[in-house]
Amino acid sequence: DEIPTVVGIFSAFGLIFSVSLFAWICCQRKSSKSNKTPPYKFVHVLKGVDIYPENLNSKKKFGADDKGEAKNKSTMPKNSLHLDLEKRDLNGNFPKTTPKIQSSPDLENLSPKHFSERKKDSVSPDSLKSIASLSSEDKQDKLGTLFFSLEYNFEKKAFVVNIKEARGLPAMDEQSMTSDPYIKMTILPEKKHKVKTRVLRKTLDPAFDETFTFYGIPYSQIQDLTLHFMILSFDRFSRDDVIGEVLIPLAGIELSEGRLLMDREIIKRNVRKSSGRGELLISLCYQSTTNTLTVVVLKARHLPKSDVSGLSDPYVKVNLYHAKKRISKKKTHVKKCTPNAVFNELFVFDIPCEGLDDISIEFLVLDSDRGSRNEVIGRLTLGSSAEGTGGEHWKEICEYPRRQIAKWHMLCDG
Repeated sequence: DEIPTVVGIFSAFGLIFSVSLFAWICCQRKSSKSNKTPPYKFVHVLKGVDIYPENLNSKKKFGADDKGEAKNKSTMPKNSLHLDLEKRDLNGNFPKTTPKIQSSPDLENLSPKHFSERKKDSVSPDSLKSIASLSSEDKQDKLGTLFFSLEYNFEKKAFVVNIKEARGLPAMDEQSMTSDPYIKMTILPEKKHKVKTRVLRKTLDPAFDETFTFYGIPYSQIQDLTLHFMILSFDRFSRDDVIGEVLIPLAGIELSEGRLLMDREIIKRNVRKSSGRGELLISLCYQSTTNTLTVVVLKARHLPKSDVSGLSDPYVKVNLYHAKKRISKKKTHVKKCTPNAVFNELFVFDIPCEGLDDISIEFLVLDSDRGSRNEVIGRLTLGSSAEGTGGEHWKEICEYPRRQIAKWHMLCDG
C-alpha cells in the first residue's frame, strides 16, 4: 500500500514541476518577441501620427529628431518648412505667401553655396545627365517641384522616405482650374514596395507630410535602388490624370550623415515609343451542339515597356459581349516582370443565342499595379464586324465549328 502512495506523490510533484517549467518558457518567449523589430514591410506615418503601436518606436515618433534638434525647432523662423496645423488653410495647405523653403534646423546655418554643393555630392552623374537632357518644351511647360527627404535608420535597418509637399502643379481640371493631386511612389527595380499618399482636394500646392518606412532593406543595397514618384490628379469619373514624374537613382547618395532634404522638378511622363503594342496568341473553338465558346489565352509577346523599370506585370482580361452588352468576363493570372508572357489559360463561355452573329469578344492586356489603377497595354476585339485578323479568325471558327483554331493578333492602343 505504501508503494502506490509514494508513486502518486512523486507523480503529482512531477506534474507540478512540468507545468511550472512550461509557463516559465512561455513567459521568456513572449518577452523576447516584444523586443524584436516588428516584421512590417513599411510603416506609414501620416502628419506625424504613427498608426502603429508605441512599442514600435519606443514611445517616440519614429524618425524624430534628437533633443538638441528639438530645441532648435522652437527657434525656427516662420518661413521654414515646419508643418504646423494652425498655419494651414482649409485644404491643409500652406499659405502661398511663404517666401523661401528651408529644409530643417540642421540646414538653417548653411549658406546657399554650401547647400548646393551638398546636393551635387548626393546626385549621381546619370541623374545629372537626365536633368540636363530636358528639352526646351519641358522647361517651358513647368509641372511644379517635389520636395521630399530621405533617411536611413541603422538601428531599425529601415529606409525612410518623407514626401513633404509639391508646389506649382498645373491645373488638370479646366472648369475649376485646380487639381486633386496625390503621389504614388515605387522602389525600383523590383517594385516590391508600392505606396501612395492621400488625395488633397482642389489645390496646386499640396502639403502631404507623409512618411513611409520600409523595413528589411540593407544599407548596402540602397545604392542599387531607384525611387520613382508619379504625381497624379484624382478623377472621379474617369482614369486619373498623370501630371508628371520624378526619378531619383540612389547611387551616389550618402545617407549615413543623417536626413537629407531633396527637391526635384517634375517632368513629363516618359512614354516610351514602340513599333506596336505587342501581340497576343488566342485559340478559339465554337461548339455548335452545346452552344459554347472555348477561349484559350496562350501567349503574349513584344509587350511595350509601360513602366519606368522597363518591365511590366501583364495579365489578360476577357470580356464577352452580346449585342454590345457585356454578359460575361474572365481574367488570367498576373505574370511578373516580363514582356513575353505565357498564360495557357482556358475559359468556356455560354452563348445566349444561336450562332455567333451578335457575339463579340474583347481582350484587354493590362499591367498589374497595386499602387493605382491598372494601365491598359493593348486591346483586341474579335467578332463578325472586326477588321483584319480579328474578323478573319472569327469567320474561320464560324465556318469550322468544333475545331480549335489559334492565331497571333496585333494589339491596338487601349
